[in-house]
Amino acid sequence: MSRRRISAVVAALALSAAVPVLVPTSSASAATCSSYPSWVAGKAYVTGDIVRYTDGKAYIAEHDNPGYDPVISTWYWEPYNCDSGTPVGNFVVSEAQFNQMFPNRNGFYTYSGLVAALSAYPGFATTGGDETKKQEAAAFLANVSHETGGLVYVVEQNTANYPHYCDWSQPYGCPAGQSAYYGRGPIQLSWNFNYKAAGDALGIDLLNNPSLMQTDAAVAWKTGLWYWNTQSGPGSMTPHNAMVNGAGFGQTIRSINGSLECDGRNPAQVQSRVTTYQQFTQILGVSAGANLYC
Repeated sequence: MSRRRISAVVAALALSAAVPVLVPTSSASAATCSSYPSWVAGKAYVTGDIVRYTDGKAYIAEHDNPGYDPVISTWYWEPYNCDSGTPVGNFVVSEAQFNQMFPNRNGFYTYSGLVAALSAYPGFATTGGDETKKQEAAAFLANVSHETGGLVYVVEQNTANYPHYCDWSQPYGCPAGQSAYYGRGPIQLSWNFNYKAAGDALGIDLLNNPSLMQTDAAVAWKTGLWYWNTQSGPGSMTPHNAMVNGAGFGQTIRSINGSLECDGRNPAQVQSRVTTYQQFTQILGVSAGANLYC
């Protein structure tokens, strides 16, 4: 199994957003936001606290934190709409559409967790025209569906594989244990070096706390978005770039599991991904585009 890719074990078992953005601050909004206390670096905050940042915009604490910067530590803070009293989010997939895509999903994979995670990669499903945005969202969710059996599996089901995902040649080793880095989350991230890389990128210590990926929905979704937006795996481009630059859905498959599925290696698995993608684009009311296969 490639050192650079994530686990596809759950995928084999399976039979087979715009991202949160800051809303322009109107005069009414500014007046409402001004009622919240100013953020103070180093001051302890608890989940649900709302502060006004130095830019005049409001942020709500997603997790307890010791005063991290809201625009840097996006796992701990989320933009907050002062007018509506809700976190700011305008994902191209509505909650109703998400539920339609995943009627049997595990309760762990919440829509709110996904929306909360989107701020980590603001280019996801916000780049290009409306059709491109929806196609990228559908492509991500279709691959996620395939990897998790329709968002049913939170962790890799084949426990015999668990001890295999520790690469002791890495200088940081496997501090959480030999068997701690099995596939977790929407793209079933595995291996200690992937946990380390994802955690470093997201500002979360996943190397020492890998279980966060199966206990915190926002963390799990963020790791999936990390892979989607930054990793090319066995392919030649990230899945994000494949969708926004017109390479097509087939290249997202190649980047996620191409070494095991593409070029005729497992056409049934490729077809499963493509079929799901076509179903999801239909739900979103857009075409699937060209170059669906790899």
